[in-house]
Amino acid sequence: MSVAPSSVQDPHLLVVDDDERLRALLQRYLATNGYRVTAAPNAQDARALMKSMAFDLLILDVMMPGESGFDLTKSVRQSSQVPILILTAKGDAGDRIAGLEHGADDYLPKPFEPRELLLRVTALLRRAAPPALVAHSEVKMGEATYDAERGQLRRKGKPVHLTSSEAALLKLFAANAGRSFSRSDLCTRLGVTLERSIDVQVTRLRRKIEEDPKLPLYLQTVRGVGYVLVPDRVS
Repeated sequence: MSVAPSSVQDPHLLVVDDDERLRALLQRYLATNGYRVTAAPNAQDARALMKSMAFDLLILDVMMPGESGFDLTKSVRQSSQVPILILTAKGDAGDRIAGLEHGADDYLPKPFEPRELLLRVTALLRRAAPPALVAHSEVKMGEATYDAERGQLRRKGKPVHLTSSEAALLKLFAANAGRSFSRSDLCTRLGVTLERSIDVQVTRLRRKIEEDPKLPLYLQTVRGVGYVLVPDRVS
């Protein structure tokens, strides 16, 4: 029986393991249970992926060629609080403690039961769900306010019309305020084919939110990454 994903919208997992067979099995199993999964054979490839895509959770092996999973965990923790699950054959107490000391959120030794892995992933995502996903949340951006429950944008107290594409994009940003998204990740999450379409929608949203769309304060461009919503307040 499948375990339903957490309340995080379309959770995107990154699996990093140098065992090609296990990597493929994990990717297929997690995808079958409702997650989007990207895989990498080593820390170097994982870093490249993390520069271009946003992930909701990392599943890391420890013993890999080059940089170890422990080292990658410690490095990621310097700039991100993304949940990290260590999945490795190094399962004694000392190794588990080392993984947690490096910043991992959970530790599952190999061999493991796939269902247990799924339950641990679900639990980690549930704990990491941002407060902005709570019902009745409002996102304040200067003179503009977005009601996440109703999907309504108001500016200076007056309703602002949003197209379906703009509404979907703003809903995603509002639910993940402060989190950067690459254009490719936004395309995947919103079912858009062309990255240029994301740029167009962002430009239109800025006209409806920002006091000066050419100098955006709230819907910002992250150089080399994509876009991020930085509101005044989320309540």
